[in-house]
Amino acid sequence: MQLKHLEFHTLDGLDLPGLLYEPDQKTDKVAILLHGNGSSSIFYSPSFGATYAKYLNGKNIAYFPFNNRGAHIIKKLNKTVNGETKRLKYGCAYELIKECVFDIDGAIEFLITLGYKTFYLIGASTGANKICVYNYYKPENPVSKYIFIGGGDDSGFTFSQMGKEKFEYVLKECQQKIKDGKGMDLAPEEWVGFYSYQSIFDQLNPDGDYNTFPYYEALNNLKISTNELFREFKSINKSTLVLYGENDEYCYGRVPEIMEKLKTTTSHLDKFTFEVLPECDHGFYGKEDVLVKTIAEWLAK
Repeated sequence: MQLKHLEFHTLDGLDLPGLLYEPDQKTDKVAILLHGNGSSSIFYSPSFGATYAKYLNGKNIAYFPFNNRGAHIIKKLNKTVNGETKRLKYGCAYELIKECVFDIDGAIEFLITLGYKTFYLIGASTGANKICVYNYYKPENPVSKYIFIGGGDDSGFTFSQMGKEKFEYVLKECQQKIKDGKGMDLAPEEWVGFYSYQSIFDQLNPDGDYNTFPYYEALNNLKISTNELFREFKSINKSTLVLYGENDEYCYGRVPEIMEKLKTTTSHLDKFTFEVLPECDHGFYGKEDVLVKTIAEWLAK
């Protein structure tokens, strides 16, 4: 195995870092990891990265995890447009999920320059939502297979925690701040943590791009959003593996129902594989080998 620390440019000019784990035998296949939200960073879990590399490289697939613009809570990044470089605030406190298209395409274009031709997207937590958004806005893309790991229902989960009145109040306040040109300001921490008004609205808006897995609404027969439920998920017609941990703490204790809902939602069931991994939580802590072995074996089929 060879490990390289690399940097690439997104399509809108951001500099992002990543790690490329390459097998000893030359390959043109690579799996790209989209990490989750919060304080996530691929550099703080070297043992997990090594586990991914072990099993994927063992199937002659390279592994490329990278810090997308949503890594960390608040992070300044270099952005170069028309030859001018600026330091701008990103991290999950400012990220908008649709910007993932720039990040993913930037990673793929960079890997093409290194000789890679076959691409797999692995999305963990919010990363799974990002795959849905990416596919929805760019259905004609070069990715061969998708892997969803614990895709999240941020809007519904927050609704269930806050209650209808506070949830609608927070959305209304965020909309007003955005309208007043203060969307980049940090909202009260007690709402959902350290996030800007624009990012909170992006995450929680029931009719927004982020709400790709509206489980709470669908399972409880509620009417929170006005858009078609699961519209992004329904657009996927590529070979896809959907994984959830049996004890995922963000699934309302209803993982089997969630899997059944997804199965009845897609019109391309023949292209999907659904698996619930026993005794695993949302982050698959302590079960990393089980998770990655499942992914590697599925990709190699």
